[in-house]
Amino acid sequence: MWDDGADRSLGLPAYASAGAAGADLRANLPDRGRLVLDPGARALVPTGLRLAIPDGYEVQIRPRSGLALKHGIILPNSPGTIDADYRGPLGVIVMNAGSDPFVIAHGMRIAQMVLAPVLRADFATVEALPDTARGGGGFGSTGVS
Repeated sequence: MWDDGADRSLGLPAYASAGAAGADLRANLPDRGRLVLDPGARALVPTGLRLAIPDGYEVQIRPRSGLALKHGIILPNSPGTIDADYRGPLGVIVMNAGSDPFVIAHGMRIAQMVLAPVLRADFATVEALPDTARGGGGFGSTGVS
């Protein structure tokens, strides 16, 4: 579904290649404008979309690797999760971890979304955990290589 006032000519999310796992999301900015992200700044970028995700699934919002490598554009909560019961506007939290201002133009591909199944756990309290080879070893406990 489209948000009111969204530019529908941008089209729906689309896969860039036959083997792509994620469908590209585009910035759908008010008045078809642009947004300048200074280094260290973050913003919620609207996509103009609302989703109806099937029960038992989530949509994960992930960064685009080219934007991260070339410009330092990241998603600080990556991957972001859109729950199946959410019906509000789909926005993407974008952050400039680069050293130069970055311009997000209307229609620019800013992130990708992946539909994924969700498994729900039954949580329980136990008196002891079963042993493993790693045991209670923390960060870096499995070695360097």
